[in-house]
Amino acid sequence: MLRYTLTLLAASAIAAAADAKPVFERQDIIPLDTKHTHASSIVELPNGDLLACWYRGSGERTADDVVILGARKKKGARQWSAPFLLADVPDFPDTNPALFVDSRRRLWLIWQTILANEWHTALTTYRITTDWAGDGAPRWQSSEPLLFIPHNFAPKVKEAVTPMLAAEGRLGQWAKRTLDRANDKYFSRMGWMTRAHPVELPSGRIIVPLYSDGYSFSLMAITDDFGKTWRSSEPLVGGGNIQPSIARRKDGTLVTYMRDNGPPPKRLHASESTDNGITWSPVRDTDIPNPGSGSEVTVLKDGTWALVNNNLERGRHSLPIWLSDDEGKTWKWKRQIEIDNRGEGAATFHYPSIIQSRDGFLHVAYSHFLNHLKNGEPRQQIRHVRFNIDWVKQPQ
Repeated sequence: MLRYTLTLLAASAIAAAADAKPVFERQDIIPLDTKHTHASSIVELPNGDLLACWYRGSGERTADDVVILGARKKKGARQWSAPFLLADVPDFPDTNPALFVDSRRRLWLIWQTILANEWHTALTTYRITTDWAGDGAPRWQSSEPLLFIPHNFAPKVKEAVTPMLAAEGRLGQWAKRTLDRANDKYFSRMGWMTRAHPVELPSGRIIVPLYSDGYSFSLMAITDDFGKTWRSSEPLVGGGNIQPSIARRKDGTLVTYMRDNGPPPKRLHASESTDNGITWSPVRDTDIPNPGSGSEVTVLKDGTWALVNNNLERGRHSLPIWLSDDEGKTWKWKRQIEIDNRGEGAATFHYPSIIQSRDGFLHVAYSHFLNHLKNGEPRQQIRHVRFNIDWVKQPQ
């Protein structure tokens, strides 16, 4: 009876938020920084606090001072806290963090340490804790490398890539290089990186979407015992499909959208799984533009899908939110979160991380770069926006 009452109360709160007047709020999590500040992830903690993280340093994989930072916005607070350190392997770049809260109310941080200043030398680590409340950084209770042997890897790579060998130019060169690397145990077991949030299925299975810049395609890390042991899906092999993000249909089918790092036309790639993430359909282009930048999809509590993405074939100066009421078949509503009408290169808004909080509001954290400033001027920061569905459905 108590669970039923709480469910009704939660549903009422979400409905009230949905029926409210349009709301949109923008706030900088940190001010503009002189160092490279990028790749944020955001979650709502079980007590209603927001937690965001990102990496910061003198560069990316080639800068050995890169660390993972975080900040909190306590429930009811008006401002984000000062940044604090979440992870740092001294003298190595730490990059691409992803946050996640599982059904056991445990907070996860997953990130990569770049061992030899090349993306394909990434080693993924995950930390877990139930001690996430309070101020500053959580007190981590476990920390382990995320290791697995890729499932059915070389045969699937060969099946997908062999037809591309005849292509001219970069695609043919990539196909040959990829086939050569498919049987390399070291190369196939290293370099897998996070970007979008992990997802937990009704069974308790947790899927961590991963990608490799060394191969320029994706796979999924899977645990059925909440992180004690790991295996992987088959690889999702296409023409530059990386940084997957997962949505689950009502019939249990998983759909992943992936960044397009391949040749034109520049579109989000997609694939589907009907066996809870083990095998995936051939990677295909969608009709959603993507300039080769991160995107994320999430399923809202009412079944609506929300997608945030740079909706261009070139440039990251437009960042809209899209809504679909038919599980991604069509995207009926779109509204700009950010846009710079000066065009490509002036200001960019990219690498979004999206969640829906328990009150029904949507939250997006993303990188904001001012690219026209002179060297030495602060030019990069992490932003956060909070809005409701009514705002998205209003005319632009």
